[in-house]
Amino acid sequence: MIARLNGRLIEKNPTDLLIECAGVGYEVKISLNTYSALPAEEAVCIYTKLIVREDAHMLYGFATKEEREMFSYLISVSGIGPNTAIIMLSSMTPDDIAHAILSEDVASIQKIKGIGSKTAQRVIIDLKSKVAKMELGAENIFSSNNRNRFDALNALVSLGFDKKSAEKVLDKIDTGSQTVEQLIKEALRLL
Repeated sequence: MIARLNGRLIEKNPTDLLIECAGVGYEVKISLNTYSALPAEEAVCIYTKLIVREDAHMLYGFATKEEREMFSYLISVSGIGPNTAIIMLSSMTPDDIAHAILSEDVASIQKIKGIGSKTAQRVIIDLKSKVAKMELGAENIFSSNNRNRFDALNALVSLGFDKKSAEKVLDKIDTGSQTVEQLIKEALRLL
């Protein structure tokens, strides 16, 4: 099994990359979150998951171990294949998916392209206990700062703002000790 690639980034596209390791070029499928996290052209280290099928060997890459772990959890759910899992990880961060699962937020998961209500419910039922044990789940998801940021983001989206724009604005704001209301006011000022 190929668990990690450490080499030179040859080509980077929103859906895949080409990494040269010891003279061999590996084509790796990635999510948009990984695409954003990787540099343009230099030495990179990427965590991978090899999926072997009858007709193909596909290598999926992730910027973090947590994203790879979430990918493994998602493909374990009946009805979710590797491509759907990559779409999910492109639409939401692993933290957001974990939070949606733990808070049983079917609507957030259902907003992802290709995910219906039954699949969203199955994701929650199948993964709730697994996600609760994840390192990112226990510490990051239930911290009040992260919860306030998540609530502020949801409020901005419900007001009609684009999720990506709202996330960028919230990233600029120090979410340290601010309440949800303060975060929303500051974000509205910057939007």
